[in-house]
Amino acid sequence: MRLLLYCLRQGGCLQRLFPMFPYGWPGRGLLLLRLVVALILIHDGIGALMGGQQRESISLQAIAAIAAVFLLAGLWTPIAGWIVTLSEIWIILTGADDPRTTILLATLGTALAFLGPGALSVDARLFGRKRLDV
Repeated sequence: MRLLLYCLRQGGCLQRLFPMFPYGWPGRGLLLLRLVVALILIHDGIGALMGGQQRESISLQAIAAIAAVFLLAGLWTPIAGWIVTLSEIWIILTGADDPRTTILLATLGTALAFLGPGALSVDARLFGRKRLDV
């Protein structure tokens, strides 16, 4: 319990989920990756909610779309990436119409979970490296 309170107060535990917050071209590449994955997942989630003809579960699509909103903002990116990965794997196991797209989205969710959000994200503002001048 003390560790959880420390993590919430200091932000130290969530920062350890990110290896770094790259600037420049690598940061822009991560932003582009987050945008593309999020837009595809949100499109699929809206299509499922509007009653499109899909074999995938509507609830799994909605969960992936909610995680995509977090990816779009760059908030809690590793957690949102793993949620995307697990929901897409579950969609594959239940029988997807197009498994190639689902496998690609699961792979990109895993990559975002490992790489982190980059410098152009809410996570970088909240949990990024701080410089202290003494």
